[in-house]
Order: sequence, then C-alpha cells, then structure tokens
Amino acid sequence: MAEFFEEYGKLLAENTGITLYMVLVSTLIAYVIGIPMGIGLVVTAKDGLRPNRIIYGILDVIVNIVRSIPFLILLILIMPLTKMIVGKTYGASATVVPLVMAAAPFIARMVESSLLEVDHGVIEAAQSMGASNWTIVFKVMINEARTSLITGATIALATILGYSAMAGTVGGGGLGDVAIQYGYYRYQTGVMVATVVLLVGLVQLMQAAGMKLGKAMDHRLSR
Repeated sequence: MAEFFEEYGKLLAENTGITLYMVLVSTLIAYVIGIPMGIGLVVTAKDGLRPNRIIYGILDVIVNIVRSIPFLILLILIMPLTKMIVGKTYGASATVVPLVMAAAPFIARMVESSLLEVDHGVIEAAQSMGASNWTIVFKVMINEARTSLITGATIALATILGYSAMAGTVGGGGLGDVAIQYGYYRYQTGVMVATVVLLVGLVQLMQAAGMKLGKAMDHRLSR
C-alpha cells in the first residue's frame, strides 16, 4: 500500500485537483447560463408571469435537444467550437466547454422544476400587492425555492463530475483520464480502483455538503 501511494499518490492528488477545477468552473459557468434559461422557461410558460409561446418554444427545444445528446457524442461534436474558444481540444480547460454545454440545459430544467414547486398562492399574494415580475421572480420565487435549488445544485455537481470522468476517454484530463490511461490501457487495476474510490468520495462529499446546506436554509426559512 505504501509503495502504491509513493508511486501514484502525487498523480492521483494532482488529477483530483484537475477534476475539481473542471467540475467547479464548468458548474459555475453552467449556472450563469442555466439559471436565466430556467427562469425564462417558467416566466414565458402558458401559466407563467408573462406567457410567450415563441420564447418558451425556443428555450424548450434547445434544452430538450442538447439534453438528448449523450455527453461523449456532444464532446466530439463540438470539438471545433472548443478549439475556437480554448485553442485546443484536449486537457482540463478544453473539457470545460462541453461540460458547460451539457450541464446548462440540465440546470435550466432543474431550476424550472424548483421554481414551479413554489406555492402559486404566494405568487398571487405578491401580485395583489403590486410587485413587479422581476420582484416576484427574484424575491419571492427564488427565495421560496432556495432549498430545492441548493439540492438541485448538489445533483448538478455530481452529474458534471460523472461527465468529467467520461471526458478522460478523449484526453480530457483529471481522474477519468488517469483511469483510462493507467487502469485501462496499462492494466493497472489498483489505479482504476483508486480513481473510482476518489470519484465516489467526491460525490459523497458534495452530496453531504449540499444536503447540510439545504437543511440549514430550510430551517432559516421556517423561522
């Protein structure tokens, strides 16, 4: 065991850091894109604050199409765009582009789902007091859906982590790349097992942190 960590410990530690970089950066950018899309879907829906069949239809089609494409196919499909943005199609920074593309529609749908859970009576009460649509969205709906949004962020992190591991098949970097290069091509079973343990551990940590934060927010809102 000591010999294993001496030989592969540094490699695993470095690529754990790379994986976290890819996941956190892509999640942040995906939320910057996904939150407005999710809000747009709710606001422009048939029963939304400002129904607009055209805008809703465009957003709905974009989300459905991108979500229907398996991540590995999407990663290969947008390689020209990745090279245009980053300058190359391999490595951690290049992997962020397809991760964002895959995650943003997923996040948009989760945001939509969370906002739709808000009691319509609360929204009607805000409208009766003369609140604007922007006020209702940001001070009522998002505030009421805070716990659900945090839980959704936890799910998004775990999903994007899984996507980042898949990117290792095409030189995406991180733990997925280590698993492919050492565990698959070089038959280093110990390295493969170590990467799986690290990936599972990261998912568990993210879920535990997200659930704890969600419960804390829920207690604050119930006071």
